[in-house]
Amino acid sequence: MLKTLLVQNYALIDTLEIDFHQGLNIITGETGAGKSILLGALGLILGNRAEISVLKDKSKPCVVEGTFNLAGYSLQDFFTENDIEYADLTTIRRHINPAGKSRAFVNELPVTLTILKDLVGQIIDIHSQHQNLLLANGNFQLSVLDSFTENAQRLAAYRITFLKYRELTNELTSLREKASQAKADLDYLQFQLNQLNEAKLKSGEEVELEQLQQQLSHAEEIKTNLQTASTLLNSDETSILMWLKEAGASVGKISHFFPAAEELTQRIESCRVELKDVAQEIDLQNEKIFLDPNELESVTQRLDMILTLQQKHRVSTVNELIEVRERLSIQVDEITNYDHMLDKKASQLEEVTQQALKQANEISSIRKAGSSKFQESIKSLLTQLGMPYADFKVSFESLNDLRPQGIDKVTFLFSANKQMPLNDLSKVASGGELSRLMLSLKSLMVKTKGLPTIILDEIDTGVSGEVADKVGNIISDMAKSMQVINITHLPQIASKGSHHFLVYKDQENNLTETRIRLLNSTERVTEIAKMLSGEKISEAAITNAKHLLNS
Repeated sequence: MLKTLLVQNYALIDTLEIDFHQGLNIITGETGAGKSILLGALGLILGNRAEISVLKDKSKPCVVEGTFNLAGYSLQDFFTENDIEYADLTTIRRHINPAGKSRAFVNELPVTLTILKDLVGQIIDIHSQHQNLLLANGNFQLSVLDSFTENAQRLAAYRITFLKYRELTNELTSLREKASQAKADLDYLQFQLNQLNEAKLKSGEEVELEQLQQQLSHAEEIKTNLQTASTLLNSDETSILMWLKEAGASVGKISHFFPAAEELTQRIESCRVELKDVAQEIDLQNEKIFLDPNELESVTQRLDMILTLQQKHRVSTVNELIEVRERLSIQVDEITNYDHMLDKKASQLEEVTQQALKQANEISSIRKAGSSKFQESIKSLLTQLGMPYADFKVSFESLNDLRPQGIDKVTFLFSANKQMPLNDLSKVASGGELSRLMLSLKSLMVKTKGLPTIILDEIDTGVSGEVADKVGNIISDMAKSMQVINITHLPQIASKGSHHFLVYKDQENNLTETRIRLLNSTERVTEIAKMLSGEKISEAAITNAKHLLNS
């Protein structure tokens, strides 16, 4: 249950602290006094969107903090799963800084809004006036029926399967699109791959080919110059080698009386030997060079082919062409393997679909089995609320596909009076009837959910007199098993509370501030009398107020 609510710097609130109690807590106040402001502040710790506009003083942060007694509600596992320290008295705080940045804390540990909403959703429920519109929403109607038939765990298991079903459905659709596009491209990709395979490319071969092309293109010039060099080095009469031989012999003749001649002779001989080796290499290279136009054409054609492939694939080397060939090979393999991948994915989807259908059918069976008791419970509550001839029925329609809530579409049918045909409640129910119907649904939901706290914001809209008293009885009955905080404008309901709070505006130093205080027994009589007769309280109103409180 909610024990304490602290609000700082929110709308018309500077600082406000309220201690709530077990049972039925009543909140009243004039229109515009700030009851909606109080709910808005509480909504922040329920995970509602935070906006900088709520800051009363734009230079200070806004803080909303609630202390909850969670003893006996088996929430320890949730805290453990989310790495939060559990405490029977748990503090939940929302902080909004002047820049508009929002942070949430549970027992002083920062948490995400998702975790905050998951936690608070298990400990408190707020009904506001606009929620009556939810009665026409099919998903809301299903959630009410599932709450009554205690389908929560089955739905949680089904939704895990459903998410897998939706994921596999999307994956299969995407794979089919890729396969269709890929198969359309297969012929072209295969042609490109075949072209590269037939080229029999070798790493770095373009350098060798370019060198060979140069050699073949200038073969005649190469041979002529090699031959000239060979003649100069190695002819019989005038060759360089012959002159070096004679030069060495001449110097050698003076070596016995000119010591330096011996070293010079050796050096000359060394040069002659080196040049003789060069001459032999020139002759060998000359023999290898051939004037072969056919080979030149072949080399030129291969280089042209390589250049064409490079331009086609927008690369600059044979190594890069080889990489393109390997990528194309992988792509072609993947495309030819798509049929196997599609079969495997379709098989996985079929398996998950059957599992989801089995779970959805079980949930549907439980809904239908529990709908009769649900209908009778609603009609019984409506009778207590002054609608003895009201009729209520749950209509089922099977869907053709799986949905997040199963395979059922339900419609709540309603009739307020005798001999009036059942119809979609959104088309036939008045505002007061919707309020009473929503109260009936809420009273059933909170019992099955086992929530510690429910907050009712003027759920009595559209009712008065004896019906208002009966609405109060139902709310009072709800408060026997849980904490109820009820914002009301009806004295018949306000008198049912075990604690009564008054929201009011305080004018001080030309500033308006919303405040709240717990009324004592005397103040409570006065407040209920005011609700009965207005600002001018009559003795009859005082008497009537005391009677309502005593009864």
